[in-house]
Amino acid sequence: MADANAARDWRIYRDFGLLLIEKARKLYAGDPIDIEDLDATVYAIDSTTVDLCLALFPWAHFRRKKGAVKIHTQIELRGPVPTMVYVTDGKVHDVNWLDAISFETGCFYLIDRGYVDFERLYRIEQAGAFFVTRAKSNFRFNRRHSRLVQSGTGVVADQIVELREAGSKKKYPARLRRIVFIDPETNKRLVFITNNLFLPANIIAALYKARWRIELFFKWIKGNLRIKSFLGHDENAVKIQIWVAIVIYTLLMIIRKR
Repeated sequence: MADANAARDWRIYRDFGLLLIEKARKLYAGDPIDIEDLDATVYAIDSTTVDLCLALFPWAHFRRKKGAVKIHTQIELRGPVPTMVYVTDGKVHDVNWLDAISFETGCFYLIDRGYVDFERLYRIEQAGAFFVTRAKSNFRFNRRHSRLVQSGTGVVADQIVELREAGSKKKYPARLRRIVFIDPETNKRLVFITNNLFLPANIIAALYKARWRIELFFKWIKGNLRIKSFLGHDENAVKIQIWVAIVIYTLLMIIRKR
């Protein structure tokens, strides 16, 4: 099996997976995303790391004595269905993958703090799409005005802001929205930033919470499809097995819907 995985081109499995993904997205297109008053397409973007033995996988650079691959993934929340999967060695930073995405006008992209790069976020703004993410601890801004917040929603601040530092402002010259939210379940203080200036603040908070569906997707893939045990040690074999896992997941999504 390892010899076969070394000989077959992994892109055959990728192309088959993309065909199945297209079928699955059509089947789930009418499903709600369980966020009140929102009918837009919503994507969650994240990556998961699969640890590898560097002696057996010398191409999978991560740390000095440790190997790994990263599975960069975009899922649509309806389903959820994976729409893009990109496999790299472990050293590739998450934010670099944003360069491979063609952002769709009117869609929402949910990302964590590791993807906060203002030059790349401005590409989302220019595409007419929206992002929701969490602010880093060193986020510096000038408040332009504050909006009234509705009691009982967990939102304690809703502000229109501009970036303060000249370098960041040059990369992202438009205004942003800063929302401070107290999670009623954990009492944790969360600070969100988004370029959507119109949706109610509690909907923005609900959108970010829905980002955890991609974490559940990674957990299901790793737990059910034995993706940590590879038949073959070269890059081609690893990519085959990852895409076969995506194929199986998508087939199960199709079967469940039909």
